[in-house]
This record gives sequence, structure tokens and C-alpha cells, in this order.
Amino acid sequence: MVGLNPTMGHLYLVRHGQASFGEADYDNLSDLGRRQSSRLGQYFKQRYLSFDLVLTGRLRRHAQTWEAIAEGAGFDQQPLVWAGLDEYDSEAVVKAIHPARLEKPDTPELYKQHFRLLRDGLRQWMAGSTQPLGMPDYPSFVQGVVSALDHVRTSNCAKVLIISSGGPISTAVGQLLGTSAETTIELNFRIRNTSITEFSFNPKRHVLLSYNHLPHLDEAAYTDWHTYA
Repeated sequence: MVGLNPTMGHLYLVRHGQASFGEADYDNLSDLGRRQSSRLGQYFKQRYLSFDLVLTGRLRRHAQTWEAIAEGAGFDQQPLVWAGLDEYDSEAVVKAIHPARLEKPDTPELYKQHFRLLRDGLRQWMAGSTQPLGMPDYPSFVQGVVSALDHVRTSNCAKVLIISSGGPISTAVGQLLGTSAETTIELNFRIRNTSITEFSFNPKRHVLLSYNHLPHLDEAAYTDWHTYA
């Protein structure tokens, strides 16, 4: 990991382990997702890395990822659950622009169709031209992510872990870098399961150090553990 000025804090943003894409309940880690998360915990233990503060979203896959990390690392602390770290509802985003029923995405063609519609739905939601049912508007979603970052900056903690999803993590990066909505979407779609994105921070600001890194899965034995769903 990158060395830090001792006056700076270090924030690790981790995307959840592989969930259950294409199943009736996506919000549940797969067996591989649990192994990915446990392996990340083992990596933290090997690096003698612990955290003064842990935040997670409210989703089941966030909690399950933290539980597996904690088991692998031997952590026993309770996380702070932060609503602003919840993912957008991808099904609601797609239905907002394609209300007709879609087949289960279980072939390459249907998989591509799903993500094509999701990309288009996200563009429209972010532009304010459509509002998915049951979701906040996009400025409110952004503010939820920013509120978590603000809490980290003012926490007086040296090392902080956030466990969330691709949407909030890409939004956090996009806010730091001032990226366009289109770039934020592309960042989102490229975040790998249990990847680490690192910020340094002080009470005034965050700075991006690395993005979408898998140091715990960089050995040949883990090549087929690299997933995006």
C-alpha cells in the first residue's frame, strides 16, 4: 500500500463480494463472493492492517462481505451502517425506461441487453429525465455518498474501511475527480468484486490514491476469482 504522511488518514473503499446476478435474490453473496471476502480479510491480517472505523451500506451483501472479511482477519468490531452507502436499484432503473417484462439474463445476449438498458437508465436518472420507482433522485443519491465521506473526514480516525457497491464507490471517485456522469457510469461498470479503492484524507478533503485494485487476488491461483457481478 502507498505510504502516507502521518497527519493524513487512509480510507479503503471495498466493493462487496460477488452477489447472485440472475437469481431471484441478487442481494446475497455467492459462495465465491464469500471466499473473495474472506481472502481479503486474510490479506488485511497478513498486512497487519486494522481499522479505527468501519462503515457499510444497509444491503445484505454489504453485511455479508464485512462478516467474511472480519472472519478472515479476526476482526470483532461492529460496523456503522450508513444509508447513503446503499446501491441504486438496478431493476428499478431498467424498469423506468423499459417497463415491459424482460427475460432472465442467462445468456450472453440477454446479459448485454440488461447492461445496455441499465447504462441508458442510469444516464437518464443522472440527467433528471427519469425517476426510478422507490429510489432517491440522483442529487440525493450523491449527497448520501458525500455524507459518508464527510463523516470520514471529521472522524479523527487514521484508517477507515467502507464496504459498499459499485454505484456509491464510482460516485465517490467521480466527485473527487469532477468526472462527467458518463465517466462515472463507466467507472461503475468496471469495479471488480472485493476490489479496493484508496483515498487519503484530512479534515478538508479526500485525495484518490488508487482505484479498483485486487492485491489479495494477484496470485495465479486466484485468477478465476476476478468477477464484476
